[in-house]
Amino acid sequence: LKLFVSPGQSHDLAPAAGLIADQKTRFVVADRAYDAQAFRLAVQATGAEPVIPPNPTRKNPASYDHQRYKQRNQVERLIGRLKRFRRIATRYDRRAIYFLSALHLVATLEWIPNVESA
Repeated sequence: LKLFVSPGQSHDLAPAAGLIADQKTRFVVADRAYDAQAFRLAVQATGAEPVIPPNPTRKNPASYDHQRYKQRNQVERLIGRLKRFRRIATRYDRRAIYFLSALHLVATLEWIPNVESA
């Protein structure tokens, strides 16, 4: 799991290529907002397969693995669990470094129960 804080007024696609640059994975699962040719090429450059549904406005939509895309809900559920913590949901911190440290702490608290059951 890798956490990154980007400016609130920018699109999530801007830092996404940097997030996956040094990752070793077989698949990158993302929603249609990440359906950009540059991002798909960045994913393929890492050796991973992009699992991104095409934007409905594309003339030549790319294919993707529908079954593997269903795993994206795990990320959405994690974000929901992180937002149960008021400090994360409302972002009281003025500086990004403090907010990121709170995110790391909360993500660790969410991860610990999964380790104990394994």
